[in-house]
Amino acid sequence: MRGYLLDTNIISYWFNPGAPENRKVVAHIGGLDAGTPLRMSAVTLGEIEYGHRVVSMTDSSKQAQFNRFVQTQLPDVLDVRRTTRIYYGQIRARLFEKFSPQHGRKALRPEQLVDPVTGKTLGVQENDIWIAAQAVEYNLVLVTHDRMMRLREMVSNTLDIEDWAA
Repeated sequence: MRGYLLDTNIISYWFNPGAPENRKVVAHIGGLDAGTPLRMSAVTLGEIEYGHRVVSMTDSSKQAQFNRFVQTQLPDVLDVRRTTRIYYGQIRARLFEKFSPQHGRKALRPEQLVDPVTGKTLGVQENDIWIAAQAVEYNLVLVTHDRMMRLREMVSNTLDIEDWAA
């Protein structure tokens, strides 16, 4: 049985009953076979921690509730391992090959490949590449509700992506 790697936005919708996408995400999770692996990335945990620190989520009881939710619902957190670098490098190199300007080829960051707003235009950020690399490495379906769907189209047929909030 193939498992799923949940991106930050899907976890947020699952946790927040007030989010319009919550019902769809909860229904999809409820429809999975018992024992279907659900995972999250340590990179996602970092994004969530960052959000807790900079957004107006100063309610420590709400943060504690969210942390308990994650520990209960998603206890298997995938760390970035030494081998993850291989998949990350492959995906990032494909982005470079596809979108870097032919002259100079000095732009090494996704945000610099086409023009200064490429990261926004492509919908690909550095953390997205790491999370996608983990999905490929562990043969998991990446579940997201952002433009990371374009990442599969751009660079890899080995990356399966689903949107449970659409």
